[in-house]
Amino acid sequence: MSTSAEAPSPESGRTITTDIPARLDRLPWSRWHWTIVIGLGTVWILDGLEVTVVGNIASRLSEPGSGLSISSGQITGVAAALYVAGACVGALFWGRLTDRFGRKNLFMITLAVYLAATALTAVSWEAWWFFLFRFLTGFGIGGEYAAINSAIDELIPADHRGRVDLIINGSFWLGAVGGSLLSIVALNTDLLAANVGWRLTFALGSVLALVILLVRRHVPESPRWLLIHGRDAEAEEIVSGIERQVEAEKGGRLPEPRGELEIHQRRNVTFVEIARTVFGRYRKRAVLGFSLFIGQAFLYNAITFGFGAILTKFFDVPADRTGYYFAVIAVGNFCGPLLLGKLFDTVGRRVMISSTYLLSGLLLFGTAWLFDRGALSAGTLTACWCAVLFFASAGASSAYLTVSEIFPMETRAMSIAFFYALGTAAGGISGPLIFADLTSTGRVGDTVLAFCVGAALMCAAGLVAVALAVNAERRSLEDVARPLTAVADRARTAVRGGGPGGPGHGPAAPPAASRP
Repeated sequence: MSTSAEAPSPESGRTITTDIPARLDRLPWSRWHWTIVIGLGTVWILDGLEVTVVGNIASRLSEPGSGLSISSGQITGVAAALYVAGACVGALFWGRLTDRFGRKNLFMITLAVYLAATALTAVSWEAWWFFLFRFLTGFGIGGEYAAINSAIDELIPADHRGRVDLIINGSFWLGAVGGSLLSIVALNTDLLAANVGWRLTFALGSVLALVILLVRRHVPESPRWLLIHGRDAEAEEIVSGIERQVEAEKGGRLPEPRGELEIHQRRNVTFVEIARTVFGRYRKRAVLGFSLFIGQAFLYNAITFGFGAILTKFFDVPADRTGYYFAVIAVGNFCGPLLLGKLFDTVGRRVMISSTYLLSGLLLFGTAWLFDRGALSAGTLTACWCAVLFFASAGASSAYLTVSEIFPMETRAMSIAFFYALGTAAGGISGPLIFADLTSTGRVGDTVLAFCVGAALMCAAGLVAVALAVNAERRSLEDVARPLTAVADRARTAVRGGGPGGPGHGPAAPPAASRP
């Protein structure tokens, strides 16, 4: 339990010694953890639904009678870039508030913003109004990235953190499957009028968000965040309740936690401290974070947004049939994190992150070569993309896992937001705009160039991971990156898993500061 060691000072709170992080990490997997996965992780399904629907309805939305005067290039270019720009701005705005006011407060608010913006997108009557609501939808989703990833990593045991984080981030592609199939119905003018179908798809997204919002009410605040912000009594109550639930389910006593942490409680961390920590103490990790995000952001936000346009332009696939192809590559995307996720906790972060980035990049180079030779059909191009994105999806999901666990607790949400925003701005805003121009020319060479740029960036990020990735598998977050509030000579945390007992059953790892 947490105990007070010192009285509060005017500038900070009390000094406490706590074993709560070790108690959370030594928990076996239980029904309670499934409630966290469902309550928090399902939002990526909505993100996948959003991105996929917009890409697949671009051709139909630009046709006369859709209710909007807008071109296909504006949808896959301007609207896509504004969605990503909104996500970048939202990540920074909400990320700072998440570290300051708590994970739960923010993941409720950001989902409400998403819900409202998506509902308003469904009733857009002018192109500029559609663009505005796409920006605001991204603004809500951007906040979700920071709040959700930080909360998940702080609540999931160390032995399972890698695979759970990857699968949750990979669930984006379940939404993509749904969005692809939904677009097939929405674009069928025999079933729905041209100015009605696309509106219903966005309306459905807002309904799903409302359901998730109701489920999310039962997810607790992160006990780790409560500890640092002077609310250790609440943290103790939450963790004790979780332990009682798990013991009742497993029918026995939990093993004793091993490891304690002494911290000076405080309510706020300044931007100067965050910058000094990320770019001074952990500058090599900062390079790693930027590299991973830029590589995956360009690949996904540039090429995936335009996949439907490639099918219609180069292979004469009807606009209302592109959803079938996209559903296939979406399944391949989800299978990557699902099947490879466990290896990130067993084989290790460095090997798996670097190999997934490099393999996806090399396979994309091969796809570009085949496309340039005219050796691909719509079906074989889709098969190639399945292979590329099977590995790329696991790698992209690991980027979020990486920046969430390699920086201190007090900067976690802001670090996720910062790297997501800058990396995505570099690849996600410029990518759709550049790629829309390249595919609109109708020249094979221009599309091949876009493929090669994405492949090169993924390979480069993989090489950076070879050199700089952190071996964070089965280690507590406090060991991977010691909290800024930790008392230097008293940071005694559980370190790595060792069988059924969980973390703390193996030898202690070197201090986090000694790692890149």
